[in-house]
Amino acid sequence: MKKLSLKLIVVIIIGIFLFQSNIVLAENTADLKNQQSENNKKINEAKEQLDEIKEEKSETMKQVQDLTTKISQYQTQIDELNVEISDLNTQISEAENNLKNAQEDYEKQEELLKARLVATYEAGETSYLDFILSSASITDLISNYYLVTEVATNDAELLEQIEQKKKDIETAKQTLENSKNKLTTSKANKQSAATQLENSKKEKNTYVAKLSEDEKKTQEELEQLQADNDKIQKELKAAEERYRKQLEELKKKQQENAKKSNSGSTSSSGETYNSGGSGVLQSPVKTGTITATMYYSSGKYHGALDYGIPVGTTVYAAADGVVISRGSLSGSYGNYLVIQHTNGLRTWYAHGNGVFYVSVGDIVSKGQAIMQSGNSGNSSGPHLHFEVRVSPYTWYSNGNDSRRDPRNYM
Repeated sequence: MKKLSLKLIVVIIIGIFLFQSNIVLAENTADLKNQQSENNKKINEAKEQLDEIKEEKSETMKQVQDLTTKISQYQTQIDELNVEISDLNTQISEAENNLKNAQEDYEKQEELLKARLVATYEAGETSYLDFILSSASITDLISNYYLVTEVATNDAELLEQIEQKKKDIETAKQTLENSKNKLTTSKANKQSAATQLENSKKEKNTYVAKLSEDEKKTQEELEQLQADNDKIQKELKAAEERYRKQLEELKKKQQENAKKSNSGSTSSSGETYNSGGSGVLQSPVKTGTITATMYYSSGKYHGALDYGIPVGTTVYAAADGVVISRGSLSGSYGNYLVIQHTNGLRTWYAHGNGVFYVSVGDIVSKGQAIMQSGNSGNSSGPHLHFEVRVSPYTWYSNGNDSRRDPRNYM
């Protein structure tokens, strides 16, 4: 009986111990689960914060790019207004000179008219008929008739000239007034653009300070590209006028040979190439694969086609046109060439090795060898950068510009 009681007591004690252990274990498990849940919550919060940071960085980068575009647009507007103001100042100077000359001529003719009126008054009642009838002979009669006719004609012409000079003076005054009003408006627009430019620069600097080092590096590259493009754009605008004659000649030739093929032209390198396509443009290279399109795989705007080809590969004109620019930009396009086409398109060929087969001002044919490809400028490897732009031929880092997908024209 005692043994049975002892066993019972031991069982009860063990049971109590196990029960307490289970309670502790249950509590520990609950704590662990709670801890795990808390950790997961913190991890999710951290992820959300990271996503917000990334999104904020991306949005900041976008803001910087948009502001860079605005700054470029304001600067372009200011440059155009400077040209306009210069032209208006020239017009005002010419109008003032024309007004001065018109007034001087008017005063001279007015003096002539006064002298004529005085002479007529001093002549008294003598009329043209009396003068003719006083002729002593038929010769005098003819002579006097001629003189009277000339005097009458001169009187009429003098009056007409005076009247015309009055009109010229009024026109010159109106032109001068209009030019002065336009000048005032242009100066006000320039001041407004200059203010917006400065505000945009300050705002941009605030956003740039928030960028990461990688983003700052990317932004610097974009700004270099923008600066290079703005520089080229000014040069090309002047080149358009300079080579307008060549473009007109080419257009005339195209019209005359509308039904003929352009594939038989010979380049200075002795090579020609025609892809056989029916599009406005042909591929600028014979071989090579397209390694980048209008957007990079990262989603960043590219605005052109990249052809992966070895250094020294021949590059061909995508269509008939006039070479309006050729140069080198170490921070962006490297060795590049620009062709203006009569249909308004403008093609760019960049990252060449420096070997060109054509010069600025040359008229080139579709498929004519123009240069060799390379790896110059801001390039990640040997390739040809092929770009198509339409009027007004702008380039902005955010892609809201005049670049078009070349494949749409091929």
